[in-house]
Amino acid sequence: MTNFSRRLSFRRFLAVPVLGAALCMLPLVFAAAAESPDVAGEESARLTTIRYGTETEIAALIQSLQNEQEDSLDAELITLVQNTRNRNILRGVFVFFGDRDKGGLEERAIRAIEERDQETNETVTAAIDYLGKVKAESAAEPLRKLVGTKERRFMISAIRALGRVSAANRELAEETAEFLGGYYTGEDPPEEYRREIITAIGETKSAGSVSFLSGIVSNSENRVTLRMAALEALSKTGDEQGLPAIIAAVSDGDPNVRSSAVAALGPFKGEDVDKAILEAFRDSYYRTRISAAQASRERRLEEAVPYLKYRCERDDVPQVRDESIRALGAINNRETAAILVSLFEERKNSDMVRIRSAEMLAANDADAHIEKIVAALDDAKSRNQSALYNGLLKVVGIAKSDKLESLARRFIGSGDTVEKSIALDMAANNGFRSLVEDVRALAENRNQSLARKAQLTLDVLTR
Repeated sequence: MTNFSRRLSFRRFLAVPVLGAALCMLPLVFAAAAESPDVAGEESARLTTIRYGTETEIAALIQSLQNEQEDSLDAELITLVQNTRNRNILRGVFVFFGDRDKGGLEERAIRAIEERDQETNETVTAAIDYLGKVKAESAAEPLRKLVGTKERRFMISAIRALGRVSAANRELAEETAEFLGGYYTGEDPPEEYRREIITAIGETKSAGSVSFLSGIVSNSENRVTLRMAALEALSKTGDEQGLPAIIAAVSDGDPNVRSSAVAALGPFKGEDVDKAILEAFRDSYYRTRISAAQASRERRLEEAVPYLKYRCERDDVPQVRDESIRALGAINNRETAAILVSLFEERKNSDMVRIRSAEMLAANDADAHIEKIVAALDDAKSRNQSALYNGLLKVVGIAKSDKLESLARRFIGSGDTVEKSIALDMAANNGFRSLVEDVRALAENRNQSLARKAQLTLDVLTR
């Protein structure tokens, strides 16, 4: 594996400090290859697998490439896909490329749609999903034709993808929204398609669709799920013409419509919008209060701070407290910092409240708060408070502060496997080059996952 590949792979280790059994599930041939110092030999073996391997062997290789976030074999995989109809290979490569928003397979994916009678349903569906993920404008017409055939096996995927591929081109977006709106009103599609059509129209962000979407929201005889989808779609357009329908829905009789309406207010500005968000904190339906907290976070609404503080301290729904803490962290002023410190230091608060508060404090100003967090970490360990301790470990693992160097050194020297892994995160995140030799020693650890992570950390520290 090249140094570049190792650096890409390291991001995965940062997100998951201890890998566990997942790596062990890879076929032994690839595990051995990953350990081999002969990089050229490894790459040659992988090329051979792509050219001559079975679908099972190629699937295992793709899984390895996903784990490593490796893209050096993309060209060979593109060539492979152009010349096979094996459904497992096609599906695997479409998913692998789509998850990375990686182009190169558009022509083959469109061909799968146009020649769908010669392909399996799984292959065609994977191709449709891929085109949507990479927002392939060239696929708009084939997808439109596919929707027009009303083939039930592909309709939902095709509608979703059509909205996505049209989003980046204003003219195409308006054409697609008009097509989908016409299909909705003129073809009387089954209920299962209606929500997907509304969502796809929202993906286009079409200004011309605002009247259509507002009409769905305002009609109380429509199903609640359709009104909720239309509110989300109006929010995606961000068009002020849709705001009256959203604000009216904030007071709707149905709690799900109310919560969706509040969530839809995020992109909009104005005194009426702020008032609607603040009023939503009083709603007895917990999802509406969650939406109010999320909208406050998105807008960094300082007027919401007293409401958020109250919800953090007294709301009986953990999700509301959690979203309120996140909002306080996003607003990030002197008042919110004091509230977060108070929430973190209060031992009677739940572990979740203290962990989330610590996360916000560390993200906003780690140097000012990291010593308190480390003290609480050690205290939690001495009291056998496992959930709190593990949560705070994750916080220090992603924090950026020079004050963490001594903790990283302590964990490397005397910590358990999890603590050593967190120490590697701290060393890499903060560039603790004074720990190079300690990390080098860990690269020889008996635990192969830890040793591999140490080697990746060493690459970061010494490059």
